[in-house]
Amino acid sequence: MQSEIRKKLLDAFSNAGDTFLSGQYLAELIGCSRTAVWKHMEELRKEGFTLEAVRNKGYRIIKTPETIIADEIRLGLLTNFIGKNIHYEESVESTQKIAHFLSNEGVPEGTVVIAEEQLSGKGRMNRSWHSPKYSGIWMSLILRPNIPLTKAPQLTLLTAVAIVQAIEEVTKLEPEIKWPNDILLNGKKMTGILTELQAESDRIHSVIIGMGINVNQKLEDFPVELHSTATSLSIEKGSTISRAELIKSIFKHFEKLYLLYLDEGFFPIKLLWEGYAISIGKNLKARTLTNVIEGIALGITEDGVLKLEDKTGFIHHIYSADIEI
Repeated sequence: MQSEIRKKLLDAFSNAGDTFLSGQYLAELIGCSRTAVWKHMEELRKEGFTLEAVRNKGYRIIKTPETIIADEIRLGLLTNFIGKNIHYEESVESTQKIAHFLSNEGVPEGTVVIAEEQLSGKGRMNRSWHSPKYSGIWMSLILRPNIPLTKAPQLTLLTAVAIVQAIEEVTKLEPEIKWPNDILLNGKKMTGILTELQAESDRIHSVIIGMGINVNQKLEDFPVELHSTATSLSIEKGSTISRAELIKSIFKHFEKLYLLYLDEGFFPIKLLWEGYAISIGKNLKARTLTNVIEGIALGITEDGVLKLEDKTGFIHHIYSADIEI
């Protein structure tokens, strides 16, 4: 009940923009007394919202908190189901672990786990992911698509497109995608995506997509060994980025692409992905578990598999590898 009241309040403020909302209007909206409205306003203040209250005018929100809290994300969220159910934690071992647990509990599709800090964040091939507090976006999204198991990797590529579109919208920067799941700015990595399945042999129970995005880190926030390969949006932009606004934009673009994908298949996503890919037409080295293949990247297949043409003209299909450009 409390969460529903809070959602109504934040939706009202979001729609109002800079306009004041009277205590009477808010009381009627949520079905309580004006004293109860004041108590809700005080709760928002405690969470870090800066509110302006003017006699005979009412309330308006003039600043949202620097920490990422569920209410700040709900304020102005333009989706129908992605991000509507948010599980927020201050510090966790891994958002993926919590998302797996929640998925087993039957939470609705579109549920997101967000943490201010990950102590044991991980990327592909079980590598660690540096996830410091209050600086990045560390979250996991739970999906329940009715698609074959073999199609699940396509959702990694879809996620990359959604994140790139959101970064462009919020920061005006122009990131590029390195197959299969890295997003780069000026050749340095600032985002990783990890897709995991809960499935049986014949059907998917859930797809859990982990996203780690370096947003407001300074160079000195990274371990020395990452200084030449890692970056953040703030470093590249030269200013602080609103993490909540970026999250909302990611959710908006993801939902649009996901519904398009479920309706029309992977082809429109493939075209978008190739438009953002840094590797198409370039000479690459693909380090698989068994060998190293060198060739020109031709693009990806309908299943999201990388096509690499070697010097003999043979086209290799790369399902999993580390890529060097």
